[in-house]
Amino acid sequence: MSIRDCALQSDAFCKLKHAYDNREEAASAFRKRGGKVIAELGCDVPDEMIIGAGMMPIRIYAEAEKPLIETNQYLEFSFDPIVRAQFEKIVDGTYASQADAIAISNSTDVVIRAYLYLREVKRVEPHKNIPDIAFLDWLFTRELIYQQRNEFVVDLFKNDVERWSGKKLSEDDIRAGARICNADKDALRRIGDLRHGEDIRINGSEALVIIGSAFFMDRSEHAALVQEVAEEAKSWPVICDPRVFYTGSNQEDTRLYDLIESKGLVIVGEDTDWGDRYYDRNFNFSYTTKRAIVDTYMLREFSSKKSFVSQRVEALNREVAKTHADAVIFYNNEYEESASWDYPSQHQSLIAQGKQTVYFAKMKWPMEKNETLDQRIKEFSDALKGRQKS
Repeated sequence: MSIRDCALQSDAFCKLKHAYDNREEAASAFRKRGGKVIAELGCDVPDEMIIGAGMMPIRIYAEAEKPLIETNQYLEFSFDPIVRAQFEKIVDGTYASQADAIAISNSTDVVIRAYLYLREVKRVEPHKNIPDIAFLDWLFTRELIYQQRNEFVVDLFKNDVERWSGKKLSEDDIRAGARICNADKDALRRIGDLRHGEDIRINGSEALVIIGSAFFMDRSEHAALVQEVAEEAKSWPVICDPRVFYTGSNQEDTRLYDLIESKGLVIVGEDTDWGDRYYDRNFNFSYTTKRAIVDTYMLREFSSKKSFVSQRVEALNREVAKTHADAVIFYNNEYEESASWDYPSQHQSLIAQGKQTVYFAKMKWPMEKNETLDQRIKEFSDALKGRQKS
């Protein structure tokens, strides 16, 4: 199925897709106007503070076709392949020409290790063209003592943001940035409703473009365009294919979703940071700014990278119920083991609810390297359709 003609005929959707496909364009224009750009690695960097300081956040992403000349000198081959490709673009100077600084959050263990390597490269080889780096060392356990520690983390990051922007960051600045971020998330929830509701009007590939374009453009402009798409999509054709929920490795482009949906399935949701999880929780204006930021990032739906197995089982059950999914696709890249620890218990819980699952483990990246993937997805789709007919 991939992206349908009804979406491509939408001017607003095409603008979002242009930003999604041309990821450096908006940030480059912003810098030419005198603005500063902050590149982010990890999914828990407070955009509210960066935007409130008048700067533009962008997401660091991998390029499958880029040779890993620098990375192979520093990182073991057992690193997550996507993180290795992201690392290459930092150490080879790509982001030095595209961003003024880098903010890294400890969203996954492999990102933490990548940060430690980058820090050492900067120390030992100061001639390397690597931007200034700030590291957010969050604690993810949901107890009061960790809330207090994480507010200290917010204070430290505030100092970094002020250094990068060259000005003090006030409470009003942060709240102004939060209003922009909340408006964008509210718009994306309308898109979610058109994926999760009784009538499916937006497929998974279209949703990835709509959500992911936020990482590469002005958020206010993004929110306005998303609102336009949400309004137009009310009249898009209803999709009646079996509903599947996706969990596992982040998908930084639509290729895997295109393949899955070409087999007669529709992806109605995902718990990844390049999908639904991005807009899971708003900034709460009744709190102090520090508490609201911690609340926004630490109380989102549980990630497989920073949670217990029992928490992940409950989280996936909630998401599958919310999206009315008939089945769940588990897809994990090689060397990305943390999600595999969750699978046995999640699978058992889903089967008990009458949900079908399929598990693609230790997948090569990019996905085209997996020779049997196409056939395996077709077999799963055929089996799911057959089960629904019986």
